[in-house]
Amino acid sequence: MGPFGEHAAVDTTRLRIGMLAPCWFEVPPTGYGGIETLVADLVDGLVAAGHEVTLIGAGRPGTTAQRFVSTFERPPSERLGDATLEVTHAVEGDRVLRSLIGAGQLDLVHDHTVAGPLLARGRGVPTVVTTHNDVVGVGGRLLRGLSPAVGCIAISDWQRRSAPDLPWVGRVHNAVQVASFPFRADKQDYAFFLGRIHPEKGTHLAIDAAREAGVPIVIAGKCLEAIEREYLEREIRPRLGDDVRLLEEVGPDEKRDLLAGARCLVLPVQWDEPFGLVLIEAMACGTPVVALRRGAVPEVVVDGVTGRICDRPDQLAAAIRDVGRIDPAACRRHVARHFDTTTLAERYLEVYQRVLNQDERAA
Repeated sequence: MGPFGEHAAVDTTRLRIGMLAPCWFEVPPTGYGGIETLVADLVDGLVAAGHEVTLIGAGRPGTTAQRFVSTFERPPSERLGDATLEVTHAVEGDRVLRSLIGAGQLDLVHDHTVAGPLLARGRGVPTVVTTHNDVVGVGGRLLRGLSPAVGCIAISDWQRRSAPDLPWVGRVHNAVQVASFPFRADKQDYAFFLGRIHPEKGTHLAIDAAREAGVPIVIAGKCLEAIEREYLEREIRPRLGDDVRLLEEVGPDEKRDLLAGARCLVLPVQWDEPFGLVLIEAMACGTPVVALRRGAVPEVVVDGVTGRICDRPDQLAAAIRDVGRIDPAACRRHVARHFDTTTLAERYLEVYQRVLNQDERAA
């Protein structure tokens, strides 16, 4: 018997996969939504490889999934993180999944949510969970308690090392469609911050560093939650000036244009982020990254080749001034080689097949 218990043999050349996305934004999103973007790319890659996907999300269908089920007519973005909505989405998703499993129409469930794994026990097919969120604190305790009903897929080696006792079944780095990002070798003289306007992201440190370096900075990102709005008013607005442009959230086209034109992306994260999709989005545009050495940053950015990694905030300004020495083409090549969605579905399929073949968890 394997880690998920007994199950019937499965034809892994044409898998039937139930994909549970978060409910906060459409898949793919029209603006902010890194997880939703990744889910959309994965679904399209799996379908293109000949597999059948049932996608459960919110809002309108936007992928090539053969079946789409929406738990909310409109994604409740303005209530992001609301536990009642998270649980409602998980319960509705589980109802759909169990109905399909009961009818013999699913081989495996792939969950990208927080609450969804709580309902995985007794499904009769394996459930794997991509750990987009916390695995060290409360999130890790939750996942440990669910073993062996779920297997965890890390998004970085750093994340896996940070919680070695979780029921890991593999690691798959996040990825982007490199070809969808414009490459620009000639940069304009501004730094760019893109991400949640949140204390964890260190937005105020990005402004202070750019100002010390004498480089204008553009700030763009999600600002929906109460902590983000309070932080915006307390730390960001007082720092605004002629050298700081605040856009808040931007759409996909404007985001790509700003990333491609920037002197560098500045990401002074204040927590151990397990990946950081914006890092590879910037480098795909040929834009180097200036970041603090936290979480998976050293796993994604090559110091001195695709950006500068700093140990302290007081080193950021010098890195911003110096980053012009980085070759934009090297940034693009690095992402194309290691983080392109052309192989995303293949890497996840390797994990699926290992799980369905009841191999050992240590991948």
